Amino acid sequence: MAKIEIAKTELVWPGKYNEDGTRKEVERVSLPFQVIETIKEARATREAAKKPKQKTLFDIWEAKEGETFEEGWKNKLIWGENLLVMNSLLENFAGKIDLIYIDPPFATGADFTFTTQIGDSDLEVTKEQSAIEEKAYRDTWGKGTISYLQMISDRLKLMHELLSEKGSIYVHCDWRMNSAVRFILDEIFGQANFINEIIWHYRRWSNVATTFQKMHDNLLFFQKSEKRTFNLLYQEYAHPEWIEETVRGFVDGKLIRLKDEHGNYVKREKENIGVPMHDVWEDINFIGPTSKERISYATQKPESLIGRIISTSTSSGDLIADLFCGSGTTMSAAEKLGRRWIGCDLSRWAIHVSRKRLLEIENCNPFEVLNLGKYERKYWQGVTFGDRKTSDQQLAIYQYLAFILKLYGAEPISGMQHLHGKKGKAVVHVGAVDAPITIDEINACLDECVAIQQKELHVLGWEWEMGLYDLMTDAAKGRGVKLVLLNIPREVMEQQAVDKGDIQFFELAYLEVDVKQEKGKKIMVSLKDFVIPNTELIPEEIRSKIKKWSDYIDYWAIDWDFQNDTFMNGWVTYRTRKDRTLALKSDAHSYEKPGKYTVMVKVVDIFGNDTSQAFEVEVK
Repeated sequence: MAKIEIAKTELVWPGKYNEDGTRKEVERVSLPFQVIETIKEARATREAAKKPKQKTLFDIWEAKEGETFEEGWKNKLIWGENLLVMNSLLENFAGKIDLIYIDPPFATGADFTFTTQIGDSDLEVTKEQSAIEEKAYRDTWGKGTISYLQMISDRLKLMHELLSEKGSIYVHCDWRMNSAVRFILDEIFGQANFINEIIWHYRRWSNVATTFQKMHDNLLFFQKSEKRTFNLLYQEYAHPEWIEETVRGFVDGKLIRLKDEHGNYVKREKENIGVPMHDVWEDINFIGPTSKERISYATQKPESLIGRIISTSTSSGDLIADLFCGSGTTMSAAEKLGRRWIGCDLSRWAIHVSRKRLLEIENCNPFEVLNLGKYERKYWQGVTFGDRKTSDQQLAIYQYLAFILKLYGAEPISGMQHLHGKKGKAVVHVGAVDAPITIDEINACLDECVAIQQKELHVLGWEWEMGLYDLMTDAAKGRGVKLVLLNIPREVMEQQAVDKGDIQFFELAYLEVDVKQEKGKKIMVSLKDFVIPNTELIPEEIRSKIKKWSDYIDYWAIDWDFQNDTFMNGWVTYRTRKDRTLALKSDAHSYEKPGKYTVMVKVVDIFGNDTSQAFEVEVK
């Protein structure tokens, strides 16, 4: 048991202190962000400010934009684990975020499944959480309250560093964790910087119970310093009928309603603005099953609730962050109120739902979708397999290959340059963590397969060179080799998911596209087929509802001039809760000049997974 010197009142839990009694510090690592998609920005705008450089599959975010939209700022939607994301934001955003709102998980045993609609109908099915999301749940609640306190404490420390001196934080919680979280906030921000505990009281259907009905959430409101922004809001009088619109005054010692020279009662010149807002909010409704705002996301909060927080604690152009952004309510409210924003979530589906929601906002400002991508994987490889004493990179690579092969159920083989393992009758190649699988890489593997008379090759990769699928499967077939391409899932980086056996390798989805050229340097793109392999792994409840191949597609977009870097969203269509139809043919796109162009098509399926394919076109 660590010997701890108690100097103040604080909440203590196992693991908070080291054995020597020192406080455990948050692990620090800063990784570059990859820009994987840019939305509502013309390629010409970006290319004009871009210096010549070697092309890569993704752009690296360079943090050279200004702090206003006029200076080139783009809002940011980040897919990733928020502890790593916040660490990586610190380099450029420490002391620069003006408001943080978070709605972290606060229910042990919570159900993180969500409903999604299938195809053209309004039929809803339940999607289970991914292994990554389940791992996050186990990290949060694996040891009950102990692991939750460690999780939230580490993150609140980083949020304190990210906040500006005029900044505020609102932590959304309920009766289960509000007392514990309040202790942690007191410790990190200081008791003197506690402002309010706001009660959001809502009404919903009541059940017969042996306790008082639980019908409120808690919002813990702290400031970074006394320089915080606070715009006073007003609410109506409890009894507005008591408030007279006419002016009273004393005449001959009596209080009467005053009249003008025409005998009319004198009206108040200033409109009654109400009373300063209380800390119990009862005028914002819970999102019900039939609400127009509802997007079938379990933890969705009303936009009016977040909008009130933003209006109170920020000014136009300020920067807001939500590090558990879920369905994107905070970003949507911030966008409509003229604030800049950063949103982050671990769930791929949350990022997809947020992206669609933002696209629905008229005149939405440009935003980009980021992740830590290959840098997170390289960091994981170094931490997991690196030997800090010897720094033997070759040994680390060998251990990485052996680890992936074991998860895939394959045995390592030696004596080959490109083939790393064997599974049944197939040989296996494992891609590097920091580079996409290339056509040349697969050709080298095929050469070795032919040399040793192997008839089946499985290639496992994190990312893939564009246009590879059709070209390489046909080339392999021509050489008498069956080629199977499989994604290495992000879950392999999560030890608890590995221990539980959650790892599944899925084949790449097949996408068939027709690109037609029309008169006047125009082209049009049509989707012709979309096939998800391994359909036996899809729950029967979902499989049985699929009537045609397009039912698997929720969203698709086109980059008309892909430059082998960031996907520039030039045309997009998607299903919404109100309109379930999906166009399978794009609008015609006009090119200014004739020439050869790469058209990139991105499809997002009903599970939130991306499939991209590139096509070469010549415009005459």
